Amino acid sequence: MGFFQVVSQLNSGEARCGVISTAHGKIDTPVFMPVGTRGSVKTLWQQQLEEMDASIILGNTYHLYLRPGHQLIERVGGGLHGFISWDRPILTDSGGFQVFSLSKLNKMSEEGVTFQSHIDGSYHLFTPELSMEIQRALGSDIVMCFDECPPLPAKKEQLRESMDLTLRWAKRCREFSLRDEQHLFGIIQGGLELDLRQECLEQLRELDFAGYSLGGLSVGEKNEEMVEFCRNFVPRMDRDKPRYLMGVGTPLDILNGVATGIDMFDCVLPTRNARNGQFITSHGPLNIKKERFKEDTLPPDPNCQCAVCQRYTRSYIRHLTNVGEYLAAELASYHNLFFYLDMMRKVRTAIHNDTFDDYHQTFYNAYNSNQWS
Repeated sequence: MGFFQVVSQLNSGEARCGVISTAHGKIDTPVFMPVGTRGSVKTLWQQQLEEMDASIILGNTYHLYLRPGHQLIERVGGGLHGFISWDRPILTDSGGFQVFSLSKLNKMSEEGVTFQSHIDGSYHLFTPELSMEIQRALGSDIVMCFDECPPLPAKKEQLRESMDLTLRWAKRCREFSLRDEQHLFGIIQGGLELDLRQECLEQLRELDFAGYSLGGLSVGEKNEEMVEFCRNFVPRMDRDKPRYLMGVGTPLDILNGVATGIDMFDCVLPTRNARNGQFITSHGPLNIKKERFKEDTLPPDPNCQCAVCQRYTRSYIRHLTNVGEYLAAELASYHNLFFYLDMMRKVRTAIHNDTFDDYHQTFYNAYNSNQWS
């Protein structure tokens, strides 16, 4: 078996199941990947992720470069797997999105981006080569090219300039020597312009990447625009390589993406919202801080089989949240990630059984009911 293999697809539709094979294990797709920004998924420890059967997590190149540093991680752990004690696959982003969104941008040039650290104000030059060097040291299984991600809406001229720069940087990333077991993904830019995206894809194909990511979405455009774009563009992407929709999103966003043929998703939403008291449930988001849950003896989601919902009441978790106990964020994060991963298991089963459309509609109706909001 090669790096990626499609194992089943809907008889009428684009949704598909596949298997990604890496040095640290196999990944069944479609897959949701929890985000471990600084080497951990916030509030959770690795054993909990293993318990809920997370097959892959993300690491953030920008943050790990600044602290503790990629060289330290390589010296101490031989890479990120050893450093954080995680023996399953890891995907690292390139650091590009954070360079543009978190730091005070000083100067962008053909060479790369000079930026000021959001931590101590120090100046750094991030280049495609440095991004590859960091990710090589981290030893991630899946590596992302360094790209420019313009916010939307943007003029077509700006999108073209950004796309052209991303392509030139992609070539430099491709020329960098990674570890033999690492797989480099190209990132398709071009906003919502189908012709630019198609041009970008065709030029990236010439570099023969292991997979392709859709970048520059969920960055300011309307949700309906993103869905419509994916419906029109994703089927044009290579069928024999994994397709990754970066930074997306809500459960409904993910199901809509799966329906267009996307294989991989990541988002900080389940853990970020958890830290603000939001549980993602089968009947929509639930804000546990609300007064109505003060004496509620139901679990956060009566339909959920996670350890949190099997043991704790809404009343108790509301109390923990309102008094600022750390356990509240851990319980909500655990549930939310379990919910996402369980949803993906059910998605894969539905695709195998050719019942995904029914599952999608049933999930949509229940989730939008907001029965427990």
